[in-house]
Order: sequence, then structure tokens, then C-alpha cells
Amino acid sequence: MRSSVLGRLARAGAVLTTALALAVTAAPFTGAAQAHEAVSGTLSFSGEPGEFVSGGQSHEYTAGAVEMFDVTGPTSERAVGVTVVTPEGKRWSLHMEAPYGQKLIEGTTYTGASRWPYAQPEDPKLEFGETDRWCSTSTGSFTITHIAYGPHGYIREVDATFEQYCNGSTLPARGEVHARMPEPPAELVVGLDLDETGTIDTRTGQITVGGTVTCNKLAYITLNGHVVQTQKRGTPVGYYENKAVSCTPGAPVPWSVSFASAEPGTTFQPGTATLTGIGRADDRDYPVSVDTGFQNTEVTLLKS
Repeated sequence: MRSSVLGRLARAGAVLTTALALAVTAAPFTGAAQAHEAVSGTLSFSGEPGEFVSGGQSHEYTAGAVEMFDVTGPTSERAVGVTVVTPEGKRWSLHMEAPYGQKLIEGTTYTGASRWPYAQPEDPKLEFGETDRWCSTSTGSFTITHIAYGPHGYIREVDATFEQYCNGSTLPARGEVHARMPEPPAELVVGLDLDETGTIDTRTGQITVGGTVTCNKLAYITLNGHVVQTQKRGTPVGYYENKAVSCTPGAPVPWSVSFASAEPGTTFQPGTATLTGIGRADDRDYPVSVDTGFQNTEVTLLKS
């Protein structure tokens, strides 16, 4: 019996450890990109006659006067992308990325830039074009004259210039981008409180425990935990896993779960027990997950 109890307690710890590990490893999702519409900005470029991407003409697109002016950046702060969709439906894309393992640094010019799949890890990457004017190969350079970040790689401001030679041509397309983004959303904060009383159905041994969750913005919080009760003749252990709670800000949101002991030959009884739990939620505005941290409380189980 003792070895069985220890095994159950070990499983209980493993459940919560796994839940916390998921929260840690998922925050942040390294490299995951996030796109936001610019509140102001321009993408302009031009080329000499015969230059393929520009068509030998000058172009300028302004945020608010196009269908889309999105700025994208990963949590690693290693790249910036701009996507512009014109009123005519043309989709222009600009991607600038530092060499592998590096961040984009303000005031830096990146030379010898290539594009996937020819760029090596030590190379910066530059890709610019439109669906009907896209290069198979290219070389070039770009300068990040200014860049400012918010939480988790959120790009607040960017100013950059670029020069690209498409498909071995000696004629460059030269351009620049300037963009300002909305104020970054607040980062998600979640909390978990455990009730100090619960109920027990003495006929079935099933207990009901609960608490409240809090959040500063809309979130779906997943709860995991267990209850352990030390008795003279055994140690009942019960679990709750993947309990989903829809949390809205403004007031604590109550939740409860019901279960019986998972330890063979044991049944919860009225009295005190230990309730443990942790909550985790994805931030809707950023590619990260946050957790409440482990919570423990002594819970009194009362007859229902």
C-alpha cells in the first residue's frame, strides 16, 4: 500500500510539473511571428528601366490608403516584414532578417543579403517583390535606421532602406519603409485562488473543490491539480486535469470540479485535505502563454 501511495503522489507531482513545464516552454514560442496593421507609414521603391521588380517605375504606398499595411516581427527580434495589399489587389512583401542567432540592430547596415533557400545561416536575408514580380534569386543589402519594440518582439516603429538585385541583374530596386504601429496591447496576467472549503458526498466519496481565476483581459485558463488527504488507513488522491475556465476581466470568475479518489481502496472523508493547482492561458495578443504559478491550500471537506 505504501509504495502505491507514493506512486500516486509522484503522479500528482508529475501532473503539475508537466503543466508548469508546458507553460514555461511555450512562453514565448521562439520565432513565432505577430502581424499588426500600421497606423501610419509608407513603402516606396523605384528602379531604372529594365529593373524587373519595380518595372522601371517609382511606387509609393501609404497606410490608410491601401487595403493592408501590416508589419510583422518574431519574438526573437531578428526580423521585420511588411505586407502591403493595394486597392487593385497586388500584394507587395518585404522581409529583412539578421543572420541566424542575431537581433536586428538599429543603425546597422546588413550587406551580402540573400533569400531562401540560398541564404546561409551566417547571411542576412532580404526578400522583396510582388506575386507577379518575384525573384528566384537575389542579392542586396538593407539598413535598419530605426527600430523600437514593445513586449515579445512587438514592433512599434521601424525605418529602413533596402537595395535588391533580382535574378542576377545589375539593376537594383531601391526602396524604404517607414511605419508606426498602435500602442502594444497589455500583456496577459492571470491569477488563481483556491477555496478553503469543499464538499463531499459520503455515499460516493466524490468531492467538489474549486476557487476563482482572475485576468486583466479575456482568456481561457486551463487548470490542473490534485487533492491529497492523509488518513490512518490510507491516503486518497484525486486529480483534476484540463479544466477550462473562460475568464473575463473585472471580477474573479468562480470554478469548481468534482472527482473521487484515484487511489484503489481509498475514499475521501469529511475533514481536512491539501488542494494544489496551477492555471495556464494563451495570450491572445502575443505568441506566449502565461501561468498562475503553483497554489496550495488546506481545504476542509464538508458533507454535502
